[in-house]
Amino acid sequence: MTQRLSDVIATARAEGRPLLNGWMMTPEPAVLEAMAPHGWDCVTLDLQHGQIDQTQARTLARTATGLGLPLLARPAWNDVAMISRLLDDGFEGIICPMINSAEDARRLAAAAHYAPRGARSYGPVRARVAFGPDYFAGASDNLLVLAMIETKEALAALPEIIAVEGISGVYVGPADLSLSMIGHPTGEPSDPTVTAAVDQIRKTVQQAGGLAAVHNLSVDHTMKMADKGWDMVTGPSDVGLIAAASAEAVRRIKGR
Repeated sequence: MTQRLSDVIATARAEGRPLLNGWMMTPEPAVLEAMAPHGWDCVTLDLQHGQIDQTQARTLARTATGLGLPLLARPAWNDVAMISRLLDDGFEGIICPMINSAEDARRLAAAAHYAPRGARSYGPVRARVAFGPDYFAGASDNLLVLAMIETKEALAALPEIIAVEGISGVYVGPADLSLSMIGHPTGEPSDPTVTAAVDQIRKTVQQAGGLAAVHNLSVDHTMKMADKGWDMVTGPSDVGLIAAASAEAVRRIKGR
């Protein structure tokens, strides 16, 4: 049976370190199997910019159950049908893009939680297989719902967004945030205006008792964000890891 994501988060906190999140953009179960043994605390499937659709995500969820690996998903949008279906398929974390207001956050929370906290329809067919027949009783307590902060509008509304009941915290998307703030999408920003905003997001969220997570493209930047005190850091994606390993292999073989 898959580990509960809440237990994995608690373990990371007890060890005094951030949750280490893998990022998967390809729909191939063999890639997930290749990543799983190396110590990622959890893995997020990217249904927004990755090449994974909902049917493929369900297949990967079955693979993850066999591996004991908690899965999160980034849906394509703040869509109640997609979010509810992902949760029914056994995902315990949602990283939702483009949450720009408290109203956006309330819509996300309603899609993620059963009544009375939300409006999620009951029917967790696959989730019961992954987590047992009492899945419903602890569904909300084991759910991580992260609002992506990616725009100037979201920055301005941050206190209201994290105050919404049912929102666990935020996930910073640096590329879109940079695009919104300075007109240039930078996955690991160096512009002082953007980096200051990213730092302030972490402080604001943590002071409010929420979980602060950030996206990264490289190992070095992931380590830098971990040292800054983020609660959850995402490492390079599966595509990024393969590309880096391929480039290093060619460099070494041809350069010998």
